[in-house]
Amino acid sequence: MNNPNQSSELFRPLQIGSLELKNRVVMAPLTRARAGESRVPNEMMAEYYAQRSSAGLIISEATTISEQGIGWPDTPGIYTDEMQAGWKRIVDTVHQHGGRIFMQLWHTGRSSHSDFHHGELPVAPSAIAIDGDGVHTSNGKKPYETPRALETDELPGIVDDYRKATERAKAVGFDGVEIHSANGYLLDQFLQSKSNHRTDQYGGSVENRYRLLGEVVDAVTSAWSADRVGVRLAPNGAFNDMGSSDYQEQFLYTAQQLDAYGLAYLHVMDGKGFGFHNLGPAMTLKDFRKVFSGNLMGNVGYTKEAAEQAIASGDADFIAFGRPYISNPDLALRFENDWPLAKMADMSLWYSSGAHGYTDFPAYEATASV
Repeated sequence: MNNPNQSSELFRPLQIGSLELKNRVVMAPLTRARAGESRVPNEMMAEYYAQRSSAGLIISEATTISEQGIGWPDTPGIYTDEMQAGWKRIVDTVHQHGGRIFMQLWHTGRSSHSDFHHGELPVAPSAIAIDGDGVHTSNGKKPYETPRALETDELPGIVDDYRKATERAKAVGFDGVEIHSANGYLLDQFLQSKSNHRTDQYGGSVENRYRLLGEVVDAVTSAWSADRVGVRLAPNGAFNDMGSSDYQEQFLYTAQQLDAYGLAYLHVMDGKGFGFHNLGPAMTLKDFRKVFSGNLMGNVGYTKEAAEQAIASGDADFIAFGRPYISNPDLALRFENDWPLAKMADMSLWYSSGAHGYTDFPAYEATASV
């Protein structure tokens, strides 16, 4: 078969540290809530990820680093031996299909609910509740609660949870880890002045609000070399009631600090399709390229054509695609061969249980041969 995209920017290999990616199409992390009450990854999840292994890189769904980090029903964790064994089956299957996969490390912070914590309040940098329509719990949707502000002496334990999760991910055979510091979850809550009103060394200035993320990166890169570690940021996002007036200063400073590590990549949610705070102009990959010299990943709302342009211009090295991957398990192959995309999956299927709306989307070749 003649490949119409032999010269495509998306299908040039990319080197990230010691890893070579076969293309620059990344499967973005997508919470799909299929791990069940045990939060142990299962065979159905292995099938799901294997189906999507034509991506140059898969970033796993957000995976909780501890019980304290839980904030969504039926999402997987990486803090027990059983969870570790479950993930090993998935990683081995992805590798058998020629794929690469990073684990996204997650602590939900104030976006959680006491239903997940035996009646104890969720934790956050400050006792400020999310202004929103509520949180999904195992007992239905409930109003957000005012979280408990973390004590200063509790933070080293959370940092260590990230380190332990990284050690488990490395032992499983993942190709790397991504630190989730976006979308209004704990590390993002510390970064942003809207949610961080602390008066200790973790709040009050751009430098202090970055401190916890910096300590987490230090811990994670002590467990695994920096070229196997990525960080995700969302400078434009309003999800989980985020958006701070000093967002440009905060996120450029953060990216500049992260540049010194030699990370695998910086994953920037530079689009506005996931909610935009409207506090000023949207930050772009060009803004981050000025202060971050390593591999830069764009995300949110990209089409194939927009991704090609971002890479060709030098603004991005690779691009992550999220929702299109739900109903197009072979998205990279569809892009490569100019095959049409399947219709976007109905939102009611995103977090439903079972295989329907999860592993039952066919590859294009299978559809075309019918």
